[in-house]
Amino acid sequence: MNAPLVPPPKAADLPSAEGVTPVMAQFLAAKASQPDAILFFRMGDFYELFFRDAEIAAAALGITLTKRGKHQGEDIPMAGVPVHALEGYLARLIRQGFKAAICEQMEDPAEAKKRGSKAVVKRDIVRVVTPGTLTEDSLLDARGANRLAAVAIRKGRAAAAVVELSAGEVDVVACSLEDLAATLASFRPSEVLVPDRLFGDEAAKAALDGSGGVVQALPQALAEPVGARARVERLYGVASLDGFGAFEDCEVSALGLVAAYLETTQAGKVPALRPPRRSGDSGFLAIDPATRLSLEIDRTQRGEREGSLLACIDRTVTSGGARALAERVARPLRDPTAINHQLDAVEWLLERRDLRRDLRDGLKASSDVARAVSRLALGRGGPRDLAAIRTGLSIAEGVAGLCPPARDPLTGPPLRIAECLDRLTLTPEVGRLLVELGAGLVAEPPHLARDGGFVEAGFRPELEEARALRDDSRRVVAELEARAVAESGVAFKVRHNAVLGYFLEASAKAAEPLLRPAAESPFIHRQTLANQVRFTTVELSELDAKISQAGQRALAIEAETFEGWRRTVQGLAQPLQAVAEALAELDAHAALAEWAEEVGAVRPQVDDGLCFEVTAGRHPVVEAAVKAQGDPYTPNDCRLDGSGAACARLSIVTGPNMAGKSTFLRQNALLVVLAQAGAFVPAKAMRLGVVDRLFSRVGAGDDLARGRSTFMMEMVETAAILTQATERSFVVLDEIGRGTATYDGLAIAWATAEALHDRNRARTLFATHYHELAGLETRLAHVCNLSMRAREWNGELVFLHEAAPGAADRSYGVQVAKLAGVPPAVVARAREVLDRLEGEKQAASSLDDLPLFAVAEPPPPPPRASAVEDALSGIDPDDLTPREALEALYRLKGLAGR
Repeated sequence: MNAPLVPPPKAADLPSAEGVTPVMAQFLAAKASQPDAILFFRMGDFYELFFRDAEIAAAALGITLTKRGKHQGEDIPMAGVPVHALEGYLARLIRQGFKAAICEQMEDPAEAKKRGSKAVVKRDIVRVVTPGTLTEDSLLDARGANRLAAVAIRKGRAAAAVVELSAGEVDVVACSLEDLAATLASFRPSEVLVPDRLFGDEAAKAALDGSGGVVQALPQALAEPVGARARVERLYGVASLDGFGAFEDCEVSALGLVAAYLETTQAGKVPALRPPRRSGDSGFLAIDPATRLSLEIDRTQRGEREGSLLACIDRTVTSGGARALAERVARPLRDPTAINHQLDAVEWLLERRDLRRDLRDGLKASSDVARAVSRLALGRGGPRDLAAIRTGLSIAEGVAGLCPPARDPLTGPPLRIAECLDRLTLTPEVGRLLVELGAGLVAEPPHLARDGGFVEAGFRPELEEARALRDDSRRVVAELEARAVAESGVAFKVRHNAVLGYFLEASAKAAEPLLRPAAESPFIHRQTLANQVRFTTVELSELDAKISQAGQRALAIEAETFEGWRRTVQGLAQPLQAVAEALAELDAHAALAEWAEEVGAVRPQVDDGLCFEVTAGRHPVVEAAVKAQGDPYTPNDCRLDGSGAACARLSIVTGPNMAGKSTFLRQNALLVVLAQAGAFVPAKAMRLGVVDRLFSRVGAGDDLARGRSTFMMEMVETAAILTQATERSFVVLDEIGRGTATYDGLAIAWATAEALHDRNRARTLFATHYHELAGLETRLAHVCNLSMRAREWNGELVFLHEAAPGAADRSYGVQVAKLAGVPPAVVARAREVLDRLEGEKQAASSLDDLPLFAVAEPPPPPPRASAVEDALSGIDPDDLTPREALEALYRLKGLAGR
């Protein structure tokens, strides 16, 4: 499991609260509510950490560990970080897998003093920061999603609920246990919530290991469907979930785990979430974690985005569009109709270069509306988030005006483009928000609302009055001073001190006439000193009060204005998120069209057949790298037919190392991904019968942490393919069996090829150095041989990178060793040994004489399950009451006695 290197303290490890100061008691009470989080305790301009939290943070963040006071005779470890630098430290902690709780001062220290000199400032936890619940731009990858997932298993069915809190998106997928790993891997969650009971389930544990996220255990009780349903209804503020769809129990359980976690981590704030999108296991192409890693779909095998398929094709101009494209590539579709709708959108934009240019130019100025809405709904946003919404809505209006209306189905935009344009049409409420933000929000607002200065001049008259007093107090005071001198004939000067505030001051001699009683005099005597006399007036007293409060009043009015806008955004979260989603989808479509034009990609023909036909296909990533070096890329054809009617369903690919076998295999697998993601493909032509599962066993790697060798990992992945691949699957296998003895490896490779051909019936590319496998072409009905061509020229090996019919006659291993720089003496000795071995091989028995490679007999039918086993498989212990469990036991005993 993924977990912090040093686990945070649990409740049982916390220091005793006896005999501590009021502030330390406050800290311990907050810590007890979040024992597994690092507590940042606000004290003035610093967040302080104490006890074990301080020690962990000092080690993880490289900050100074010091001491402060005593607790039960021991020094209290302490560390601290400045308030303004918190986000940077949080980011480092979260990357290391820790949780952090933020305990803020909930009142001004001056308010606390009103309760007594020893009163403690009120503090409370306002948020728990975890890897899957980040919303701040500084903590997030703008072009990548940050998701929180929850897993539940009930009655043999698994479900994953996935939330991207920063954008308000919620997905829930119900699937089989076998598909759980592929489902989680498709979302790449940063954090995964799991009922603690599942930690003993090997299948679930394997899926969690492949998710890549930090795994958090929650009590099993939170996954019980009744309570989970109530929490989800509370989260969405609805009386029933029926309006969102008919959820399975496992889906409700997973959503309930998410709801419980959000209630805890968001400290009661309700996030702006869209209704959950249900997508069953039949909606998307299943790609397991090993295959994703092998094909480098969205990350390379080093874990980097650069060099992956996604990075190669990404031409998006907005952060939302980049995330939409990433999801599209990570979760290709399985329905031919839906895929063709996406291809229609790309084709329409590809054919309209000027429109596409204008669209992309408009989108470049757009902002991340979805994340701005989420931050404002959670109370973490600022004026710049309001500006982002204003910009996004303005761009939406402009983009909607670029495209022609969809009146004519022949000339109007296709379905997916038309749907986006519909969502870009602003509702009256959203339109009013745009007008108000346009009139009231300054062009370049500050980052924080508390700083003020973001409301446009003239938007609120009372704010202008407060600002005028605040900013022009000297001018106002000077004018009042001049009027006082003119009215009294006394040389007054306006002064100020902390006791009297503003007052009029004159010399004792000059002030004598004003000290004589006069009912009509506006000047009120305040204070007599040795040489000066001080007066005030009603106007000056009122001005004094206004000036002293003007700054605070201006900030208060701006804060009130901001809160009004924030509440409006929160109430309009769903239509605003719909606009953000439409902008992102248009960006993704346009980006794929732009890339298709750049590389000369074509529209694939996608249907529900079983064929796979590619003419002059190219590996998108390798081609880009080769062309960057100024070299040409050699395209290749590939034909497979799952039915075996038009061509073979399994191709044995042979040829020397470095000739391009692995590239050829990956290339065709990636063309499947691109086509089903609704993208054009780098080829002259492609026809694809949709694939339900994609498997790739290319490359070698071990898993030392789990005690698995390279060969063991290869066999585990091969076993997964053989047990899960169907006739609609696409499989690429490279060098199966090479990690063990020659005949063992050959036997495994032979048997695997037979099984894929006879039982799984999957479209398969099978690369190997066991040239004996070429004999399968004559033994099995739907097998063909392909070889990667190479030629020797003047003693040098030349790779042609062409896939041609027929089997390779040699592996050229010694020549490749020479190219790799192996010393000449070693190469010469290798040639000598090779010649001798090949001579002995020719004298050996024919392969046909070995019983291992005779045509395999069909396997015996599996034994029929007994009545007891049938009855037992239908029982879920978690759903039985004690009485039902006893009755089931008697029933099983009765069946066993027959």
